[in-house]
Amino acid sequence: MAELAEAGVATVYEAAGRRGLLDIDVEPLLPGARVAGPARIALCGQDDNRAVHEVMAGLQPGEVLVLTMPEPRPVALFGDLLATQAKARGAAGVLVDASVRDVADLREMGLPVWTRWRRVRGATKDVRGSIDVPVRIGGTAVAPGDVIVLDDDGAAVVPAERIAPTVEAVRQRIAKEDGLRERWRAGELSYDAYGLRAQDETAGGVRT
Repeated sequence: MAELAEAGVATVYEAAGRRGLLDIDVEPLLPGARVAGPARIALCGQDDNRAVHEVMAGLQPGEVLVLTMPEPRPVALFGDLLATQAKARGAAGVLVDASVRDVADLREMGLPVWTRWRRVRGATKDVRGSIDVPVRIGGTAVAPGDVIVLDDDGAAVVPAERIAPTVEAVRQRIAKEDGLRERWRAGELSYDAYGLRAQDETAGGVRT
């Protein structure tokens, strides 16, 4: 988890063969935070957060709460009282595919939260919803126990059965990028190293 968190969303996504991106805009309430942990999922009823209250009972330290509903809308599924419970239970972070509120309080708490919207519109507590079930967010499947990676770039998921090979691919990509970074610092250009200049010259000259 620590390696995936440190590597970050872009590196994990690229190392995984450009798979696993949660293709939505999410705002980190604590810019600079990097988190990775197994998904603990609440699929709420539409505009309802009863399932968020229920999912807290099973939340384990180091897990990432994933909160969504059938049609994502700017309805607040999560605020400071639920955040207090999540932090007390050791959540690594929270991904809200809806809205949050009490933003100043959440930031003061220091619990890393990523949200699609900030809106105070309240949710009902009338529909039980489902917990620990597969969901789709941003066109990508997320199952219980899959690893959610979050940082300032957004969110990605690593399927539980792909954790070990993805970590190895991440290590290889980081080593490769470290080598390239040293070459660029020494003055070499990616335009030449990737053969792009030669392609352009073969095609009839460099465009200006």
